[in-house]
Amino acid sequence: MNARSKTPPTSITEVTLDVLEDTLSFYIRTMNIAVSRDLDDKLEGLDVAKGTGKITTLLLVDSHPGIRPSIIAQLILRDRSATGRLMEQMEDHGLITRRQSSTDSRAQELYITEKGAALAARIRPLVTEQSRDFFKFISAEEQQQLMDILKRAYRRIVGLP
Repeated sequence: MNARSKTPPTSITEVTLDVLEDTLSFYIRTMNIAVSRDLDDKLEGLDVAKGTGKITTLLLVDSHPGIRPSIIAQLILRDRSATGRLMEQMEDHGLITRRQSSTDSRAQELYITEKGAALAARIRPLVTEQSRDFFKFISAEEQQQLMDILKRAYRRIVGLP
């Protein structure tokens, strides 16, 4: 049972999180918001700022020429229509190109453009640095433990062994 405050709080230190206090999903959601805001600030003005999936898509297409949008959709947990809109946006910005697969005429393949490759090279160190700086209050050992747990969860969610 939750205990109601007798007076309205005037500061966040006077607020309890109710059942959310012990809910892992609450902390994951709020960390996602905080990390995304910080990353957007670090990438301000770049074609991959402000939006979910752009960085991952850019890096996947750069690392895996010819990757299919359906694979990216599965890896970034987006449906096909949302992934299609993301591909259109990235294509409009000149970062990727889509081509019909030579082995399956129903499938598309994604390729990085020169502009996209340059952007991927530019953001790799920024993304790594932002993650390191954002979580510097957590020891390297604890970060590794958390990374191991999150990687395991991610792989299970997207269907990887």
